[in-house]
Amino acid sequence: MNDTPQAATATEIQNVEGAPEVSASAPNPIMQFLPFILIFAILYFMMIRPQQRKEKERRKMIESLRAGARVVCANGIIGDIVEASEKTFIVESAGSKFEVLRSSVLEVVPQAAN
Repeated sequence: MNDTPQAATATEIQNVEGAPEVSASAPNPIMQFLPFILIFAILYFMMIRPQQRKEKERRKMIESLRAGARVVCANGIIGDIVEASEKTFIVESAGSKFEVLRSSVLEVVPQAAN
């Protein structure tokens, strides 16, 4: 017998290449979508939820506004609320009165003590 390795013949190579392939089982669909689910969860807890909380606090602040409060409107005008209605405020600034939507109020300005 010859202990030296011999080259495989062409028929042996064909048999190896022609052998039936063992198919891997199909991957779990949940595992395929897991990265997308994780990305969405991170975006929700880092961006969407804090924004919702901030908007809820803003709505609560606007609902609590009454006449006499000093506010900053979205257009940059700072004035005192003279009258409050369901959807609007009458704001007085520099001797002028004008009507603004409740949603245009950005923040409440603390009034200086006299």
